[in-house]
Amino acid sequence: MELDERPFSQPETPQSGEMWFTEYQSPGCGLTLKVKKTLFSGKSDFQDIQIFDTEDYGRMLVLDGAIQTTDRDEFIYHEMIVHVPLCAHPKPKQVLIVGGGDGGCVREVLRHPEVERVTLVEIDGMVVDLCQKYFPKISGKLDDPRVEVRIEDGVKFVREHKNSFDVIIVDSTDPVNMASPLTRAPFFRAALAALRPGGLYCCQSQGPLFEARGMRRVARTIRKVFPCAAYYWAHIPTYPGGVWCFAIASKSGKRPEAMKPRPLPKGVKATYYTGDLHRAAFALPRYVQDLLT
Repeated sequence: MELDERPFSQPETPQSGEMWFTEYQSPGCGLTLKVKKTLFSGKSDFQDIQIFDTEDYGRMLVLDGAIQTTDRDEFIYHEMIVHVPLCAHPKPKQVLIVGGGDGGCVREVLRHPEVERVTLVEIDGMVVDLCQKYFPKISGKLDDPRVEVRIEDGVKFVREHKNSFDVIIVDSTDPVNMASPLTRAPFFRAALAALRPGGLYCCQSQGPLFEARGMRRVARTIRKVFPCAAYYWAHIPTYPGGVWCFAIASKSGKRPEAMKPRPLPKGVKATYYTGDLHRAAFALPRYVQDLLT
């Protein structure tokens, strides 16, 4: 979907028979999008899954009522969760992605030719299958020969693979239910052990406007496990509050926010990420700094 959409005009009152989807981001706030068509609605062994074709954001993946990705703004999230750690690491050869069944992180990781192997560990195989069917631009690199897709529990996988990865990226759903263990100290300790010397760990860490309590808990936990950790953020319209944070931690003890990023590989042009934005993303507003202490 193009970024320069049609000019804005005041919408008409919703008509009878129209379908609208609302993600409730708090008891008194939600994001509502007009749906042109429901492409899929069902339940896997782990969660409710819906895929909609929306009027303004294109196709949209919804898990347990929460928007995960859309055609229109997915590039922001995937570029920022991938290129910040990969450009900060001097030689990211072995990369692990936990979650991320839509394939967007894999797509971005493979833009780095120095990466030799990408392992995607997703617990819900139905998400992978559906995204390959309905989101080919996002999931189109899952069949690349450098990619191994494993449908299994990411917590168990990380625990069993010590000293194996240069970069670990956790692209999980919100830290409730099956994703909750991914934000606890035992998993962080396992991830630290799974990293090679100089390795980097990166994960999505929710938004500061509606998930402040959860962000603070994770920030304090990750700092207890890793020698050094930092936070950065990006503007993602479909996520609660429109801003989203990421945690990045270093096994070496070097401050991630002070690591000079390597430029993107020659010929690779991102849509959102730049080297200047990489550095600026760590400049957090005071209210975000305060809630992370």
